[in-house]
Amino acid sequence: MKLPERREIRFFPEMLEWMESPMFGFRPFGQIVRVEDYIADGRYVVRAELPGIDPDKDIEVTVLGGMLHIRAEKTRKCTEPHRSEFSYGSLSRTVTLPATARTDDVKAVYRGGVLEVSVGLTEEEKAEGRRITVEH
Repeated sequence: MKLPERREIRFFPEMLEWMESPMFGFRPFGQIVRVEDYIADGRYVVRAELPGIDPDKDIEVTVLGGMLHIRAEKTRKCTEPHRSEFSYGSLSRTVTLPATARTDDVKAVYRGGVLEVSVGLTEEEKAEGRRITVEH
C-alpha cells in the first residue's frame, strides 16, 4: 500500500530525515537508528533497530509538530573489551509523520531489539469538485 503524503513542515518537509540518513547525513554513521516504515491495518508503522537497550530506562518516544522522535541511550555492559565494533552513547531518529496521522493514537512496543511505533491514520477526505458560478 502506498504511504500517504507527509505533512508540510516549513521550507523543506523532509530535511531532518535527509540530514540523519546514513548515506548523506551529517551524523557519524554508527550513531544512526535504522528504520523502516509502512502502512498496515489503517496505521502508519515505524520499526527501529535498537538492540541491547533496556526499553524501561533507555528509550524515549515523543510526537511533536507532526514529527515522531525516537531517542535511546546504549551503555557499555562490560569493562573495556579487547575489541568492540558496537556503537554506544545517544542514538536518535526523527521521522516526518503522514498528514493524516492521529497523534492522539500512538502505540510503541519493544520486542527482540526492535522498537515498533504505530500511529493511527484518519481517512483521507476526498475533495469533491463543484462548479463555481462566475459573477459578472
